[in-house]
Amino acid sequence: MKNYFKKAKFNPEVTHGICPTCEEPTMLVSVTRDYYRCITCGSDLEQKVNGIIKYIPRININPKI
Repeated sequence: MKNYFKKAKFNPEVTHGICPTCEEPTMLVSVTRDYYRCITCGSDLEQKVNGIIKYIPRININPKI
């Protein structure tokens, strides 16, 4: 049995901020380089940089019929 987790490099980054979804001061943990997850409500946020850093809620478009 191979151990696939040894090759995967996962270095989460933790930052503090106010979640735009639940509007609570919380910790945000990076899922990938540009996406963060709110510890309080669990929403995924996308980091946008346009002179200042803003966190925009990520929208999943998965049509389930």
